[in-house]
Amino acid sequence: MIVFLDTVGLLALWDESDQWHPAAHACFIDLLASRADLVTTSFVLLECGNAVARRPYRPAVGRLRQQLEQGNRLIAPTVTDWQSAWAAYASEEAGGAGIVDHVSFVVMRRLGVSKAFTNDRHFRSAGFEAMF
Repeated sequence: MIVFLDTVGLLALWDESDQWHPAAHACFIDLLASRADLVTTSFVLLECGNAVARRPYRPAVGRLRQQLEQGNRLIAPTVTDWQSAWAAYASEEAGGAGIVDHVSFVVMRRLGVSKAFTNDRHFRSAGFEAMF
């Protein structure tokens, strides 16, 4: 099983004060136990890096980047992904999702990934399974 790591899920996992932390933590433990293939885009990691820049769990982003790069599971969006995402963004698809989400959706479709480690409603609106 391949699972896409979204910013919302990762932030909830790292931030113990996040309202979604217990659900994210339990879900992530299950993903690790099932040996799911975890993937994400460089854009999601950039978004995470910005969000946690002044948080004590800042090093977690760097560790995740290294792990994903070593396993060839960090996806660099293509120019076609970029253009498709901006077209969807302009037409306000998926309930007005942000551009990073639209890039995620395009990449997920290209890779045939249907599950996302997130509770972001935009993923559901785009037809994906949000895992918590």
